[in-house]
Amino acid sequence: MFAIARFNVALADASTFNSEMVTALDAFSACAGFIDGEFGQNLDDSGLWAFVTRWENVGSYRRALSNNTVKMNAIPLLARSIDEPGAYEHPL
Repeated sequence: MFAIARFNVALADASTFNSEMVTALDAFSACAGFIDGEFGQNLDDSGLWAFVTRWENVGSYRRALSNNTVKMNAIPLLARSIDEPGAYEHPL
């Protein structure tokens, strides 16, 4: 499964936001079931960012959200994401 969170970020805040994304990705990467992740700035709308993580299964992702390091270093960032569904499963 994979999770996507999108963000609207002012250009003046891009450097700080990039650092926050690195910290969040580091927190997730230490969790069981994490496969990989990445983030980036949209090419057409420089204020739009995406954060994508891949997981062995939905349970791994949900358990990671309860991890104390993730709660401190990623959840505050994810709380600022655009309010939309973000967890996806590959079709069978």
